[in-house]
Amino acid sequence: MDTHSKTATRTPASTLLDPAILLPAVAGSFRKLDPRLMARNPVMFCVEVVAALTTLLFLRDLLTGAGGIGFSLQIVLWLWFTLLFANFAEAVAEGRGKAQAASLRRTRTETTAKRLAGEGWESVPATALKPGDLVLVEAGDLIPSDGEVVEGVASVNEAAITGESAPVVRESGGDRSAVTGGTQVISDWIKVRITAAQGNTFLDRMIGLVEGAQRQKTPNEIALNILLAGMTVIFVIAVATIPSFAAYAGGSVGVLVLAALFVTLIPTTIGALLSAIGIAGMDRLVRFNVLAMSGRAVEAAGDVDTLLLDKTGTITLGNRQAAEFLPISGVADRDLADAAQLASLADETPEGRSITVLAKEKYGIRARDMGGLHARFVPFTAQTRLSGIDSDGVTIRKGAVDAVLAHVRTLGQGIANQGNTVTGNTVIGLRPDPALEAAVREVQAIAERVAKSGGTPLAVARDGRLLGVIHLKDIVKGGIRERFAALRKMGIKTVMITGDNAMTAAAIAAEAGVDDFLAQATPEMKLQLIRDEQARGKLVAMCGDGTNDAPALAQADVGVAMNTGTVAAREAGNMVDLDSDPTKLIEIVEIGKQLLMTRGALTTFSIANDVAKYFAIIPAMFLAFYPQLGALNVMGLASPESAILSAIIFNALIIVALIPLALRGVAYRAVGAARLLRRNLLIYGLGGLIVPFVGIKLIDLLVTAIGLV
Repeated sequence: MDTHSKTATRTPASTLLDPAILLPAVAGSFRKLDPRLMARNPVMFCVEVVAALTTLLFLRDLLTGAGGIGFSLQIVLWLWFTLLFANFAEAVAEGRGKAQAASLRRTRTETTAKRLAGEGWESVPATALKPGDLVLVEAGDLIPSDGEVVEGVASVNEAAITGESAPVVRESGGDRSAVTGGTQVISDWIKVRITAAQGNTFLDRMIGLVEGAQRQKTPNEIALNILLAGMTVIFVIAVATIPSFAAYAGGSVGVLVLAALFVTLIPTTIGALLSAIGIAGMDRLVRFNVLAMSGRAVEAAGDVDTLLLDKTGTITLGNRQAAEFLPISGVADRDLADAAQLASLADETPEGRSITVLAKEKYGIRARDMGGLHARFVPFTAQTRLSGIDSDGVTIRKGAVDAVLAHVRTLGQGIANQGNTVTGNTVIGLRPDPALEAAVREVQAIAERVAKSGGTPLAVARDGRLLGVIHLKDIVKGGIRERFAALRKMGIKTVMITGDNAMTAAAIAAEAGVDDFLAQATPEMKLQLIRDEQARGKLVAMCGDGTNDAPALAQADVGVAMNTGTVAAREAGNMVDLDSDPTKLIEIVEIGKQLLMTRGALTTFSIANDVAKYFAIIPAMFLAFYPQLGALNVMGLASPESAILSAIIFNALIIVALIPLALRGVAYRAVGAARLLRRNLLIYGLGGLIVPFVGIKLIDLLVTAIGLV
């Protein structure tokens, strides 16, 4: 299954061998030795305390001339290396985010803004703008700060934040009014109301998040930290009892050996990599152009059961477009197209422009010279629900079917019997025109057929004569049906939410391939649907782009706001998709599952690893005191000192070996939970038991051969 969206812009990943990341990460490994930072990770903080203690003991022995200095030095060095390797994993994960943040920061330039004042505008630094200020942004200008378009329409280049070079349209009203500071207007002009204070713009928050400065521990991380801390306490008690057993056998165990043994037995592997796993999960989302506001959202995405999607702008392109001209009997297709284009010449809406384009593409009818038409254009109003043109004695109207039918009846009957009283749409005393009524019935039949297919019908009439219907269609985004099928295979139910009537909603839902739909939905209905799903124990994700989606985005466990949407939607969600691709949830879910699977796999490996180390080291250490333990010394380690040193070295090196897996993540496979558990136990559980025996034995042979002990 191809799980990567063809439409999504994927930010290239920085490789582990990138010097621009590795060198700062080495320096960061030392900076993170600050106890105030290490205290956030209980396991590694314990390792640092032990490393500091063994360092002091080594210095004491060095000054007093005690024996075994070489062995002590090796223990001390490998303990500090363990800490540095753990810090290195976290620093590399953060470094990849910082590299992306640096590229974002380069897009920020010191700009001036044309702040509107009175009848004109004044040039001010962008940093002087405050929420509520109105600015004029013309072609070639950078948008100085986050805001909403209040007037005008323009093409905007958002490559600075999305990586996509194709311009997008931003216009006042609707769900495409939000603009982001640092993006550039490339045509026309817009007036923008500033909504964000300097230092708190969308770009500022992106930079802070990808740098990890605002990353908080998730509930699962906190729970796992508590588990690891509990296991650490258990091993503290276990190690503290060893001197008593040694004394009972007539021997003794030094503090240095006990400290080293303690570090090898506690779950240092998962403790060292836990933070890196979480940071890498958010980093992978950023590389798919999805900005997660918290690690909690990434984790929740891995367990999503239900996905709710707003139709307009999310499943569909957002603007209805003319799909075909449907003339009635006796009217040529070209005549209908010609009249529809004339009536749309002054219509600047996307629907109006699409009618003009369709007439040109399908019938070669080019737009007329406006000046030569001597035309009076009739603008669309909510009251009449009509628009059109009066030119050289010709009257053309297009609009809602019932409105055009009323216009035709009134106009036709008025001409036939001027002076008669008109009541509603019927002229008193005048028998209906059979030809007109036949045309009305045919238009109504065509309109009903269009509505059943999920489209919107617009009727067209010229000089009181019906010509036919324009079929306006919500354009479903390409490839979305296949993407929803992939979500279904992952066990995620998709529900389309729309304000359309049930008939139109059913047609769009069938074309898009969603599992269910909610028609004529209000913000309250969306909110209630999410609460109902959550009450049944489901985790709900919501994709939306409009202000009316904001309550649902805030209530959902995973709220994915489209970047093309309003400021309210982007503020309410806990993720923002910079590509505005609703099916990106496939990548979001996969990354969430990867995060959980990686953490689970490495936790399984770490615990199995500790069990193996315990049974590998303890028999070798106490063989001199309890010869009976020889039966358990299956590895045949050379001496207690080589056993401890080999375990310490293995402990450090296994962290290094697992850094790529922690950052890359366990490969996602769409399998059931039971099968996944069996796979983890087989690979990481069994592997965690076997690898320490093999690794420690090989290291023991090496250190013995070269005389390190």
